Parts: sequence; C-alpha cells; structure tokens
Amino acid sequence: MKPDILMIEPLLPEAEARLEADYQVHRLFAAQDQAALLAEVGPRVRGAVTGGRLGASTRILEALPALEIVAVNGIGTDAVDLERARARGIRVTTTPDVLTEDVADMALALMLAVARRIVANDRFVREGRWPSGGPPLATKLSGKRLGILGLGRIGRAIARRAEGFGMDIAYTDLRAAEDVAYDHHPALEDLARRSDFLVIAASAGPATRGIVNAAVLDALGPRGVLVNVARGSLVDEPALVAALQEGRLGGAGLDVFAQEPEVPRALWAMENVVLEPHQASATVETRRAMADLVLGNLEAHFAGRAPLTPVV
Repeated sequence: MKPDILMIEPLLPEAEARLEADYQVHRLFAAQDQAALLAEVGPRVRGAVTGGRLGASTRILEALPALEIVAVNGIGTDAVDLERARARGIRVTTTPDVLTEDVADMALALMLAVARRIVANDRFVREGRWPSGGPPLATKLSGKRLGILGLGRIGRAIARRAEGFGMDIAYTDLRAAEDVAYDHHPALEDLARRSDFLVIAASAGPATRGIVNAAVLDALGPRGVLVNVARGSLVDEPALVAALQEGRLGGAGLDVFAQEPEVPRALWAMENVVLEPHQASATVETRRAMADLVLGNLEAHFAGRAPLTPVV
C-alpha cells in the first residue's frame, strides 16, 4: 500500500507527478470542502507536504492522528506547530540552502529597484510621460550603508553581494559572528540608525513578531529604505504604512506581507515602494531543487532512514 500524503500546498507539476507515483496523494488545497476531505482521509495520512505560507497548523495536525512527517517546501516554519509536532514525534523538514542564492538576489534586486526607481520609471515610460520631461532623480546604491537583520545563510549571501557594490555592511543577530568583519549591533534600532538600507533576512516566530516597529522605522529615517525578503510578520505593517505615508521612511521593497496574499492598498500607488508577490525563491531552477529535497525527505523517512534536512 502506498503511504497516504496530504498536500496542503502544491508543488511543481512534474514534482507532483513523481509524488503520485510513490504515494496516495490527497490535495487539500484543491478540495472544495477541506473539512470533509480531512475527515475522510485524515486518519490514514502519514505524511504532509506544505509550504512556508500555510505550514501545518494545530488544526491540521489534530486532524491527522497517524501523521509521521511534515515536509515543508521552503525554509519558514513559523506556520508549523512545532511544539505539537515535537510532542507527537512528528518529523518536520525544510529545504535550506537551495533557495539561499535566489532570495539574496531578490534582496539586491529590491534595493536597486527602489533606489534607482526602476519600477516607477518603467511606468513613467509606458504611460507616455517622458516627452513632457524627465522623472525625478534616483538614489545611488553603491557605497551606501547596509544593515542586515539576521546574518544566517541568506543574510551572509546578501552581504557578499553587497560587498560587490562597495557597501558598508553591518548587522544584528542574537550574537556576534566571529568569522565576519562586519560590525555587529546588538540593538536593531541602533543598526537602523546607521543604515541607508535595512534588509530583513531573519527567521520568523513569536520572538520576532513586529520587531521592525515604528521606532526602528523612525531610526532608519526619511532617506532610508526597508527591504523584506523574510516574513511579513517581522514588520509592524500599519507602522510601516504610516511611516511611508508621512514621509518618515524613504522607501520600501517588499516581497512578503503580514496577511498574504492581501497587501495594504495604501502601498499600491506609492512610487517609492516596490511590491513582489512572495517571489524571492520563485525561479524554475530553485523550485525544482526545493521539490527534489521535499521528495528526498519523504523518501528517506518512509525507507526508515533519517530525513535529509530535519528541523524537528
């Protein structure tokens, strides 16, 4: 008998085809009545495939009494009830490393897009405004001061790219890293105050919810730019909108939001804001590598081996 797998979020079509070859797959995301599907197949589901956005909530875990493994297609586990998983002995895996470079690329792309007004200038040309005069001047990126919130894999990859732009790099994290020369600022507000660009690359969770608050945004200031390629929950979103509306923050490049896919409408028309629909890891190459790792973790578990990239 093929093990039953619940798909909470989809994978690439070719990955789903591979999944169906080895497992009995039930697509929760496509069900018209999700409660009915959970009631029907929940008792025999042994594995779940999900993403960082939906994760595996307490409600889902409670509906799957035979669950053995949750394979997350991403690196975020803030939407997974890790405490419940630990208590029940459920393995939780993620897909680290394979998406690091793409997310770092997106951080630099957002920095450039905001600083050089790339999206606003694209609209300027498409709307036929160029013949009437040029757009406002942009801001230089090279040589500016970069602050990074979270110097993990992605934070370090961002820093390496920023070095190529001659940026003055500093960071904040739970502790100073001994293997880098960047300045460590224990207080996020202090880091923001010395930064022209503040990039969020930290993990999300209860301890970091709303950590980028009004005080941090005010420290970044009316010429500063906030870039978020981590999770929307790290930012006090109403405070961010207010800071941008009132000119207390210079701009923002946002790939993630607090209530995805909902984005505050006030941000839509702001020319100093670039919005992305959570696409930092969304390249064909990386999504294939992520799916391979999801399938590899499931294969290892059901073959009686340790998963490749366990979190729990």
